[in-house]
Amino acid sequence: MGIGKRTRLNRLFSHPSGRLCSVAVDHFIGYGQGLPVGLRQICRTLEAIVAGRPDAVTMHKGIAASAWEPHAGKVPLIIQGIIARPDDSALELIAEPFDAFLCVVLISSSIRNSIEDSNAQTFCLGADAFAVAAFVRGATEATYLRIVAECVRKASHFDLPVIVHIYPRDFTDSPKIVHEPEQIAWAVRCGLECGADVIKTPYCGDVKAFSEIVSDCPVPLVAAGGPKAEKIETALQMVYEVVQSGALGATIGRNIWGFPQITKAVRVFKTVIHEGLTPEEAMQKEGLL
Repeated sequence: MGIGKRTRLNRLFSHPSGRLCSVAVDHFIGYGQGLPVGLRQICRTLEAIVAGRPDAVTMHKGIAASAWEPHAGKVPLIIQGIIARPDDSALELIAEPFDAFLCVVLISSSIRNSIEDSNAQTFCLGADAFAVAAFVRGATEATYLRIVAECVRKASHFDLPVIVHIYPRDFTDSPKIVHEPEQIAWAVRCGLECGADVIKTPYCGDVKAFSEIVSDCPVPLVAAGGPKAEKIETALQMVYEVVQSGALGATIGRNIWGFPQITKAVRVFKTVIHEGLTPEEAMQKEGLL
């Protein structure tokens, strides 16, 4: 691993616990016309998130270019490259690793020519990592994995870490994300085979089973924050179990920006992930009980 990639990964996993507590606001494609308030009022949401000092924030390049400037350098930035839905009604790469990279004065012609989107309008956002979502199982599984592998190859030019957000699906009734341990293990293996530096995947709901998945994965594995919980305690309990499994943290979306007190939500998830406190202990410490 190059020193540039190691430096960026160390920024993401900089807490003494060695774990990551990050926030994602890259969900717009899943909502269509029904954007929740937390995503609709994105500038206010980002301000509240950054006030809680998460370890990183993941977003698409358009939000980074238009709304991230007040927070640049305060919290590590991760650029999401893909828009996709489990039913494949969306499956497009809308950013390249070069978009996320810090612009330099001189770029060799060989590298410039290897980047498809290297024209004058390219956003160079100074991100610490590039994320790419992928759904496995089903007819488009190989398409997603090809996209992930291509992003890994292109990001290697810049020592830019790639984080794959990978989810297994079931098509029995209608396409949906599944959480069975065997399916999660398969998704993790797919991300690993494509060369991802960090793998984010759903928690399977069982500490022992997830612990086995973590132990079989030689790169950092973090959990997805999951569907919107009715109570924040439910989401905190899931993250607590993720920590107990030995995984290196979680990336949380709607269970942070969908909570009225966003800054406190960031802090209480950090407390569970970094200090290993139970949900009740963390909520008491952060003044939510």
